[in-house]
Amino acid sequence: KARILTLYLIVRISGLGRLLIRSRTDVRPGSPEPMVKRSSRNPLSTCLAGLLLVSALLSPACDSSPRRNGFDLGDALIPVDAIVSGGPERDGIPALDHPHFIAAERVKFLRAQDRVLGITHNGIARAYPVAILNWHEIVNDRYGDDPVVVTYCPLCGTGLAYLAKIGDMRLEFGVSGLLYNSDVLLYDRQTGSLWPQLMSQAVTGPLRGKRLEMIALKHTSWEDWHNRYPQTEVLSTETGFRRDYSRDPYAGYGRSSAIWFGVKSHSERYHPKEQVIGVVIEGASKAYPFSALADTDGEIEDTLGGRRILIRYDSRHRSGSVHDALSGAEIPSVIAYWFAWYAFYPHTALFGDEP
Repeated sequence: KARILTLYLIVRISGLGRLLIRSRTDVRPGSPEPMVKRSSRNPLSTCLAGLLLVSALLSPACDSSPRRNGFDLGDALIPVDAIVSGGPERDGIPALDHPHFIAAERVKFLRAQDRVLGITHNGIARAYPVAILNWHEIVNDRYGDDPVVVTYCPLCGTGLAYLAKIGDMRLEFGVSGLLYNSDVLLYDRQTGSLWPQLMSQAVTGPLRGKRLEMIALKHTSWEDWHNRYPQTEVLSTETGFRRDYSRDPYAGYGRSSAIWFGVKSHSERYHPKEQVIGVVIEGASKAYPFSALADTDGEIEDTLGGRRILIRYDSRHRSGSVHDALSGAEIPSVIAYWFAWYAFYPHTALFGDEP
């Protein structure tokens, strides 16, 4: 539409220019003025105004590429109409860029059943309380020389960690204020590319199509993590921001069937907030619902993407993990609400559906 309007204005302006030239050359000295009906508007003023409008339409500010929260979505790998505002503006939910950690014995604000995301990497064990992540969603951290971004989406119930680099480029991330399939869209501050948390991939910007390497993360209770790693460090509530970390802004959401934002694919097979262990191996995805795992002895073997795997489920701490059946090495996976996993992996295999 902008291009059509621009062409129309150019045609009109060129016509006005010709009229202006005729009005100046057709009147000879000593001859009467031509009998023309004159407009009350000055043709020169109209011409200049039109040129200014054309210039504005052709300027970068009037680029027809779709933009939201200051991000150019014109080259998106996902449907642009499915990228929606979550309410806050860009960085309205502040990422933690300088996280402060305290020793486990100094922690007074966590109860045994409180949820944490736990990571062990480069010989360092750290716990990130969900009570803090609910307010920040992203922590830009370092494990030795490795930049690591820890992410949590309260709407999807998903905690994921990635090595924050592409090749030799180290990245820092912020909260875009945008959502896709109800999942937080991260953005890297180096290029402004957008990354849906559950996709591990940039979907817009200079890094479009690039993937981050996921690292193993445990979504469990503080009691469980502390027992496993008594020397763990814990993200402190001294974040530099004034937040009431004792208050859950999403209280009741995890029990409700309500999905606050639209998703591209729906399944009524399970309650939308049924927790599942989701894993992707060689392009093959599978979900292991907690309710189905509760009927097992807590450990099952399976094959996914041509690889033998072992799924471990802890009903007491509502946690689980995926491991290589031969080496025992942990395979990165995620605990997610069923609706969120299905929205991103509508062709997922489902534990319990096997013949």
